[in-house]
Parts: sequence; structure tokens; C-alpha cells
Amino acid sequence: MTWLNRHEMMVILRYPDGHKEAVRDRIVETAAEELRAHGLDGVSIPALMKRVGLTHGGFYAHFENRDSLVAAAVLAASRHTAGEVFAEELTLAETLRHYLSAGHVAHPEQGCVIAALGTDGTRQPAKVRAAFAEVARGLLGLVERKLHPRRAKKQLSEEALRMTATMVGAVVLARLVDDPALASRILKAAEVSAPKLGP
Repeated sequence: MTWLNRHEMMVILRYPDGHKEAVRDRIVETAAEELRAHGLDGVSIPALMKRVGLTHGGFYAHFENRDSLVAAAVLAASRHTAGEVFAEELTLAETLRHYLSAGHVAHPEQGCVIAALGTDGTRQPAKVRAAFAEVARGLLGLVERKLHPRRAKKQLSEEALRMTATMVGAVVLARLVDDPALASRILKAAEVSAPKLGP
């Protein structure tokens, strides 16, 4: 093979624009799922990168350290919940039914990162704590907008504080009791206690 052919091959094998960002997004999305499923300390970087199909060494091409990845994963998980559970077209009742469902309880890897990992958030390094704080405030804001969609000023109401605490607490309790019937009662109690349920 001549030098020219080798050079041409190198040009052909070049990654397309946006490849690095796409790989980073894939790592973050996988981490968001794995961390919610196994806990903040339950996922190693080598295992995560193997699942994504990359080498451990490739991690540092995308992230400064583990905390940077965890923070990004927490934020990505919250965006997923916002889009799926708090979508603008969903009524308050539909949002509550989705959040306070047996499916959400059974699949933390696909659900709210606050309900899945929030109790560990305060014990994390500063960058991760900051991500959890942002996500927690964001969740309060999402509930506020569902409760008062036409209110001009989006100041948090007492209703939103109570409802958010009830929603998160119900999912956490339902996962802990190890009793499907009791878990179902907890979820239903949280749903019916919510104010202004729509159709």
C-alpha cells in the first residue's frame, strides 16, 4: 500500500461531524439508566464503558472525572422525566397517574432520578450535589406549572411543595415496603390526596 492510499484511507475513516457529541450523549444516557438502577456507587466506569462498547481509556476523552459524568447523568435523567411525565399536553391527572404508577415503582432505571437517587444526593461531591439541587428545584417547578399552568409568575406555591413531596415520598415508600398490595395503596393514597385533579 502506498503512502497516498494509506492517507486516503485515513481520510475515509475519519469520524463524521458530531460523532464525539453523539458518543458522549450515549455514555450519559447509559449512565443515567445504570445509576438509577444500581445506585450512585453501584456502577464502575469500566463496566459502564464496556456496556457502551468503548474502552475505559476512552472515558477521559469526554469527561474530566466520574463526578462530571454523574452530574451530567443526573441532569439527563431529569430531562427524560420532564419530557415523558410532565409533557405540556398531559393533564395533571395523567402526570400523576404516570408518576404514581406500579411501572414507575418497578423500573427506577427509567424514572425520576430524585425518587431513585435523591437520598444519596446530599452525600456526594459538590458537582453532583449541585446537579441534584438543580434537578430538585426543577421538579418543584414542573409540578407548579402542572398545578397552575396559567399563573403568570411561577413562584412556588405551598400546593406544589406538598404535592412534590408526596409524589416523591410515595414512590420511595412503595419501593421500600416489599409488598405490592401495600405499595399500590401508598400510590393511590398519594394520587387521591393531590389537589385539583383534572380529567
